[in-house]
Amino acid sequence: MRRTTPGLRATATAAACAALLAGAVALAPTAVAVSPDTATAPYDCGTLGAAELTLHAAQNGTRATITPGSPDLTAPVAIPANAISATLRFEKNGGPDTTTFTGASSPAIPAGSPIQFTLVGTVAPGDSLDSYLGSGSLRMSIAGILITCNALAKQSPGPFVFD
Repeated sequence: MRRTTPGLRATATAAACAALLAGAVALAPTAVAVSPDTATAPYDCGTLGAAELTLHAAQNGTRATITPGSPDLTAPVAIPANAISATLRFEKNGGPDTTTFTGASSPAIPAGSPIQFTLVGTVAPGDSLDSYLGSGSLRMSIAGILITCNALAKQSPGPFVFD
């Protein structure tokens, strides 16, 4: 029977753990950034009125999310979870091409509360996305009622640029 010393066993175990940890870190996805991560733009939403939308952007590889919100766009009635489907168009790399973000993920929204939802799109490194000033920049279907919003100006502080 071969005897090992406790110190040698602890050192070998620590080295093995360190190697596994280094491998796990090497395999973890790299963090990707979009800049800026928040921008605002004015939208005219017809019967819901005009609103300054705040657009929050996030990126994970080629998948990006946009979460628009505004205290000025409120639900006239309670909206059940996932009852909003929406499409948001962006001008891509200075136009004329556009990129579309879509989604049907929304929390339950009490009457009088701000409308919230998350949209998903695909981006490539270097994509620059800004408010699309054409008709139907943002289309929302809320419990079957279609609402069309038009961007009135470009985003501030500027377009989203994706890594």
